[in-house]
Amino acid sequence: MNIKTNKVAVIGSGSWATAVAKMLLENVEHINWFFRKPETVEQFEKIKHNPRYLRSVEFDTSRISFYNDINKITDESDILVFAIPSAFLPTILKGLKTNLSNKYILSGIKGIVSDENLLVVEFLNQHFNVPFEMMGVLAGPCHAEEVALEKLSYLTIASLDEERAAKFAQLIKSDYIFTSVSDDIWGTEYTSVIKNIIAIAAGITHGLRYGDNFHAVLLSNAIQEIKRFVDTVHPISRDIKSSAYLGDLLVTGYSQFSRNRQFGTMIGKGYSVKIAQLDMNMIAEGYYAARSIHEINKKYKVSMPISEAVYQILYENVSPKNEIARLTLKLS
Repeated sequence: MNIKTNKVAVIGSGSWATAVAKMLLENVEHINWFFRKPETVEQFEKIKHNPRYLRSVEFDTSRISFYNDINKITDESDILVFAIPSAFLPTILKGLKTNLSNKYILSGIKGIVSDENLLVVEFLNQHFNVPFEMMGVLAGPCHAEEVALEKLSYLTIASLDEERAAKFAQLIKSDYIFTSVSDDIWGTEYTSVIKNIIAIAAGITHGLRYGDNFHAVLLSNAIQEIKRFVDTVHPISRDIKSSAYLGDLLVTGYSQFSRNRQFGTMIGKGYSVKIAQLDMNMIAEGYYAARSIHEINKKYKVSMPISEAVYQILYENVSPKNEIARLTLKLS
């Protein structure tokens, strides 16, 4: 499409940020890209690909302006796509002087700001006065690894301003990326958070050698659990069976690329939380989300047996074998 703009910024240097950059550069002439470490940028410019993630994806670096200063990149961009672990968001934005209220911000963060138990859109609204109408959420099902392989993938852009969301959708759609638009920023973002917890549960049961029959029951109960929660927290009309909800849950619960499922599998096999985290060398957002959703749900009191089982295993040192055995009696 060759859209002329140099005002789109990607904030983050991991696999999903790299996938977002690849999608944008299918259509946009030039992007801005934030990396925290200058030495990573030096390597990138030398070898023409991200030195740590999705290394098979080559970039024309003449079409990228790299930044290490969050104030400079936000000053010089109109659209900001955040694709960093949620735990790092407050640190990245600490000391930010740029006014974000007139930027259009897309959250590609599949987690929750755990210190305050806030969704990313809530955190940006409360701390940086970004109107909810000026934010959107990128929802799957869409793994970065399959974007790198240019396998057909679907993305939903959820935003209260559907016109802005549709315009952004044009920036990332391609022969292998299909896009749709939704107005459900709370439902899609909470689903992105909870499905990572469910994927850990799926991994734990896989590590405990439960079979496909049980995984089908687990995930069918999980989408009901997600529906109960999002309908309580933000009661609007939504089709929980659509790809932004059910599809995102399924791919995270089953895919070989799911880091949350991988993390859960290690826990099911007997690894401690710390050893599993060190061995993976990647962030499993569901670990932090399990505690946050547990705390948030103290207010709403929604029945969430799968999420609660994961919390008990990860934070209360309950035996995975015993906790999953109890969970099996609660599912139908």
